[in-house]
Amino acid sequence: MYRTAYSKAGNQDEILEFMQQNNFITLIGFDGEYPVVTQVPVQTITDGDSIKLIGHIMTKTDHCMAFEQNPNVMAVFTGAHAYISASVYEKPASVSTWNYKTVQAKGKIRLMNPEETYQVIKELTDHYEHPETSPAAFNKMDEAYIQKHLKAITGFEVSVKHLDHVFKMSQNHSTKNQESIVANLEKSEDPVAKEVAKEMKGNF
Repeated sequence: MYRTAYSKAGNQDEILEFMQQNNFITLIGFDGEYPVVTQVPVQTITDGDSIKLIGHIMTKTDHCMAFEQNPNVMAVFTGAHAYISASVYEKPASVSTWNYKTVQAKGKIRLMNPEETYQVIKELTDHYEHPETSPAAFNKMDEAYIQKHLKAITGFEVSVKHLDHVFKMSQNHSTKNQESIVANLEKSEDPVAKEVAKEMKGNF
């Protein structure tokens, strides 16, 4: 991972907040020959110094079978990113770059039993569908329907052992350069570029 002193978060709470806000992760394992990868939503749960990632995957997939064989995994959290043109710098005859935020969480995965998986799906659905007002709420689904689909998925829990991150938002540049970068990004039609501009303003 690309590491510089200036591209680090101020504290771990900032890292955890980023993980919770960017919860559609890339989950990576190893099947003994090649890496295996899937994209899934997770909940980042903290309890003191303990960090766990909770989610679910399809059963009998390459990644599910790999996780059964080898519990060592990496979860990659990715935020907004954008090309940064040196044309807006005080000295534009410079190298352009890319601004981005990412977190890598390494740990061990534990695949859940059907009862635990049921609870994971319920909590995830209740998070996005209000139990009382949404017609798609978990408690409005037929139990037989739930049990049928439950056979195709497996809940998981990743116990995070190591966190690493890069929050690269042109912090190594002068305030004037940063302001010019933000102004340029805000003119973009790309909503992701505008999000990077918003992230950069938090560093001023």
